[in-house]
This record gives sequence, C-alpha cells and structure tokens, in this order.
Amino acid sequence: MIKWFYSALIFLSAFAKAYAQEIPSEILSKEEAVAIMLENNFGIQLANNQVAISENNTSILNAGFLPSLTGNAGANFDRTTSNTDFGGATDQDGNPRPDIEIVGAETTRYNASINLDYTLFDGLGRYYNYKQLKEQYNLTQLQARETIENTMLQLFSVYYEVARLKENVLILEEALRVSKDRAVRAQYQFDYGQVNKLQVLNAKVDITTDSINVLNACQNFRNAQRDLNVVLNRDLEKTFQADTTITFVNALVIDSHIEQSIQNNVTLLQSEQDIVISDYQIKSARALFLPTVGLTGSYGWNQSNNPASAFFPSTTSTSNSLAAGASLRWNIFDGGRSIIALKNAKIFRESQELVKEQLKQQVQRDIANAKGDYRNALTIYDLQTQNVKTNEDNFKRSQERLKLGQITSVEFRQAQLNLLNAQVTKNTAKYTAKLAELQLLQLTGQLLNVAF
Repeated sequence: MIKWFYSALIFLSAFAKAYAQEIPSEILSKEEAVAIMLENNFGIQLANNQVAISENNTSILNAGFLPSLTGNAGANFDRTTSNTDFGGATDQDGNPRPDIEIVGAETTRYNASINLDYTLFDGLGRYYNYKQLKEQYNLTQLQARETIENTMLQLFSVYYEVARLKENVLILEEALRVSKDRAVRAQYQFDYGQVNKLQVLNAKVDITTDSINVLNACQNFRNAQRDLNVVLNRDLEKTFQADTTITFVNALVIDSHIEQSIQNNVTLLQSEQDIVISDYQIKSARALFLPTVGLTGSYGWNQSNNPASAFFPSTTSTSNSLAAGASLRWNIFDGGRSIIALKNAKIFRESQELVKEQLKQQVQRDIANAKGDYRNALTIYDLQTQNVKTNEDNFKRSQERLKLGQITSVEFRQAQLNLLNAQVTKNTAKYTAKLAELQLLQLTGQLLNVAF
C-alpha cells in the first residue's frame, strides 16, 4: 500500500517538478537589465536617431552662414557644310568667280565659370533660425529622455512581474511540499487505523490542486520572461531569474525630490523648451521687416574656335572675366504676409504659456496622486507583512494540532491556504509599492538618478 501511495505521489507531482527544474539559476540584475535596454530597445534606438538628426541640424553647415559656390561649364560643337554662289560676279581678271563650297566646317565653343553668393545681412533671420535649431536639439534630448523613462518604467513593471512570479513559484512549491508530507503522514495513519480513508483522499486532492497551481505559476513565470525579453530586444527563449531584493528610497529623499519636481519634470521641461523656441520664432518673423544685403562674385572663361568662311579666315578667340558686386534687397511691403506671420508667432507663444500652466497643474495633480498611492502601497505592504507573520504562527500551531489529532485535515488545509494567500498578497504588495515609487520618481524627474 505504501509503495503504491508513493507512486501516486510521484505521478501527481511529476509535471510540477519538471516545470520547477526549468527555472534557471542565472540572475539578471536590475543594472544589467537597464544596460541591455539602453543598448537594444527599439524605441530608445529610434529616439537616439532623432537626437542625432537634431544634432546634425545644429551644424554651421545647416545654418546658412556660409557662402554658396557654384560652378558651370559648357561645350558646343557645330559641323556645317556651305556653298557660296557669287551670282555672276567677276574677279580682277574679268573671269566669273567660281562657287566656294566648304564641307564639314567645325565650330567649337567652350565656357566655364565659378560663382560666389554670400548673404552678408538678412535681418538676423539666419541667427535666430540657428538658435531655434539649437533649442530644437535640446528639446529632442528631452524627448529622448522621456522615451527612456517610459521604457524604463515598462522594463521594471515586467522585471518585477518576473520577480513576483518567481517568488510565487517558490511559495507554491513549499505548499506542495507540505501537502505531500501531510499525504504521507495520512497514509501511515490510515495503514495503522488511526484515521479514516477520507483523510488520505483529502490529502491527494490537495496535492493535485497544489501541483496544478505550481504548473500555472511556472507557465506564467515563463511568459513573463518572454515579455521582458521583448523589452530588452533579445532572444525570446532566453531564461533567467530576476533579483527579488527590494529597497525603498528614504522618505526624506522622496520629499526632497517632490519639492524640486517642477524644475525637473521632463514634461514641464519640454514645455519650457517650446516657449524658448517660440521666442526665437517671433524674432525670426521680425527679421522679415529688415533689408537683405548680399555679395556676389564670379570668374569666367570662354573660348571659341570658328572655321574659315568664304570671306574670312578661321579664328580662335579666348576671354576671361572677373566680376564682383553687392546687392540690397528690402521687401518694403509683401502684401501683409510678414505682419500676419509676426502676429501668429506672438499668439503661438501665448498658447505655449497656457499649455505650460495647464501641464503644470496636471503634473502637480499627478504627483499628489502618485505620492498618495505610494504611501498607501507602503502601508498595505507593512500590513501584509504583519499578516504573513500572524498566519505563519497560526499555521505552525495548526501543524502541531494536526499531529496530535486535535483538528481535522480540512481545518489544517484552511490554515495552509490562509498562509499561502497571505504570502502571495504580501509578495504582490511589495512590488506594487516599488512600482508606485518608480512612478512617483518619474514624475519628479529623478527616475534616472536613483539606484533600483
């Protein structure tokens, strides 16, 4: 009987053991995960490309400050056959002049020139456009930072899910071990007539339930690993464990970050950058009312080879030319387009101020909510920690009473489930509190400046 029972236990927990053995021993640290994310994540790579484009746009080569130099060259070829009839005219001797036929007379012309154009003054339009490009580069950097922050939050939401599920697997495996021990004890007691068959059957049912729970937890753990590999842009089937160590930032440090959140929040910094760009757009629009002064210069070379004709011999002419000049262009009135452009630029700047105030109010609300959520999550975590201790004491006493036959297996199972639920709930509360902290740190602009 006992041998048969052991065989049944092995069969019931075979799949759970198989899944449990697949859990890898390699630990992917938080720092390693962040480094891989920064290097491989598609969204961050795209954001970095945008920063590189903006940096290229700030080059002096894109600002219009340098002169333009163009070269031109050309060549023409002409082959002509002609016949000249003198219409009965005579030469000095009184003889009729013969017709003159020229076959395949070739004419060639060559020209080359180089031209220089330089805008000496355009009402400072180029200067303010260059300033806009510089500020646009700073804005793109802030946008890339926001992308990194959002991706990092996504990373840790999945990373901590892997850690949570790993701990859940361990908790459920411990519950399965306890159920197996209880089943063995119940079988011995039944064999010696101390308990009825119902105790053995209850133990078997609980082993089956716990084995299924382990199987489901292992599958969820494996799915979460794939989710994290997607964020890290690496092989989906790569296995690893997450670091389950959680440390919380000191409350005084959190309060200090909140006080400086208006100066560090990436959304508000982008809004301020938009206002700076709007200021330069206004100045660029004013530049349209000022004159443009330009300089020009050119050097040219021409050569023409003309064949002999009926009256003239062949000739070759070559010429060189050098020219320089200055120009003044003042758009005194362009139909009012410049005036409208300036007015619209001023209105757009006012709109950016309104957007900033709106975002400021929203950010302050979000920070207040995130702070409340974080403190609430910490309180719940502390309560769940105490609850686990209480249930552990209750479970230990229930174990002793079960051995003494003072409680039924149903009552013991209830104590076991209470402990299991308390441990899983505490586990969830721990990572919920940490994610709430990270969300608060992002809103204060300090997510990239703290240890995880």
